[in-house]
Amino acid sequence: MVPEPIPAAEAPHLLVVDDDPRLRTLLERFLKGEGFRVDTAGDAAAAREKLSVLAFDLLVLDVGLPGESGLRLAEALRRGERGRGVPILILTARGAPDDRIAGFEAGADDYLPKPFDPRELSLRIRALLRRTAPPPPAPSVGAVSLGEMTFDLARNELRRGGERVHLTEGEVTLLAALARRAGETLSREQLAQAIGQPGVGDRAVDVAVVRLRRKIEPDPREPRWLQTVRGSGYVLRPGA
Repeated sequence: MVPEPIPAAEAPHLLVVDDDPRLRTLLERFLKGEGFRVDTAGDAAAAREKLSVLAFDLLVLDVGLPGESGLRLAEALRRGERGRGVPILILTARGAPDDRIAGFEAGADDYLPKPFDPRELSLRIRALLRRTAPPPPAPSVGAVSLGEMTFDLARNELRRGGERVHLTEGEVTLLAALARRAGETLSREQLAQAIGQPGVGDRAVDVAVVRLRRKIEPDPREPRWLQTVRGSGYVLRPGA
């Protein structure tokens, strides 16, 4: 199965650190062809320089670098240098079990020994990015506007300007049920369940609606926001 192409504006930014210029060039070309943005570095010092000025989504790191080894660089990053939270995939000719263990102890998130299939590298990078991606933000609960009043769904508060409008517990529950499904007709039975009183009967729901209208409608006799849908129930239609 061929991975879906990544939109350029959302393409993860990779830093490939390897002392072999030929391999760096091949990796850069291949990974760019896979839809990633790629920078390269030939040693730990060059990698640090790139990390100090650019934000990367993942680091592909060779162990056998000249001077400071890839393991030492990984350890330093995990201790708090810039790039601390960047996922690290170690790519090295050292594939013995002890070498793998040393890589993970240094802070690597994945380990791929050479020689390797470039397709596996691409798939491992994608898998690692998925695993380390921050969770999506919780959807905003939001608010509904009822003319000069606003009902805050997160706080279950009705406000007129900066002042809070007093609602009973039952009125808050009823308004919240309608607001969360604004524009959708809710039956009397659904509203009775929403307010925690299933089986109370249509009349009780109608009375609760009348009381709520007195708090939110400019003219409760001609409701603008909380409307009756004849034969079906009630619907809240927010608006300015």
